[in-house]
Amino acid sequence: MDERFILHRLYSTRFSMLIGLIAMFIWFNIEMFKNDTLRWDIFYFILIFAVSKVGAMIYFKLTN
Repeated sequence: MDERFILHRLYSTRFSMLIGLIAMFIWFNIEMFKNDTLRWDIFYFILIFAVSKVGAMIYFKLTN
């Protein structure tokens, strides 16, 4: 398998996760400030995105 294909898949997954995290953060803030409701389910998904991203970064840094 070509290394460029693997890197492309890695970059596209990283980009989609970042866009998803930003979209959920914006959605959480809109719900909190505009509708005066605190949606804990959205907050938990943002937390899962952030923890998994940082965990993967630490794991790959330590194994390389």
